[in-house]
Amino acid sequence: MAQCELLATCIFFNDKMANYPAASAHMKKTYCQEDPDSCARMMIVKALGRPHVPGDLFPNQAERAQKIIAAKC
Repeated sequence: MAQCELLATCIFFNDKMANYPAASAHMKKTYCQEDPDSCARMMIVKALGRPHVPGDLFPNQAERAQKIIAAKC
């Protein structure tokens, strides 16, 4: 699968994870490089649009993303 097209401008990785390089690198590999569609942030972008992604949503919070999507639909 291709790298996430939003990685360069992802607020989560370019702001929230700046002080956690090891954790950030692991999440980037898992969610941004290997399987962007499993990223909770991307789930919301695809379903509702980027403005609906909470700033504090972690890529591994798929259950939370699904609840946000369900509440808006």
